[in-house]
Amino acid sequence: MKNNSQQNESRRDVLIRVLRYTALGLLAALGGTVVAKRHKLLRQGKCANRGPCADCEILQDCELPQALSAK
Repeated sequence: MKNNSQQNESRRDVLIRVLRYTALGLLAALGGTVVAKRHKLLRQGKCANRGPCADCEILQDCELPQALSAK
């Protein structure tokens, strides 16, 4: 077991933990935003990759007119 002096966290440890979880939360929010934007573009019938269909990784599952003509 830890004694009393080892149980108390320093300010630096608390600050590092807060910053770590804040950064993790921001990354998760950014990832969610990117995924939501991609789904929105696909629902609107716009290409999410903005590139040539031949090099697209989701070409086989894509139902957009440009992809259908490239198949």
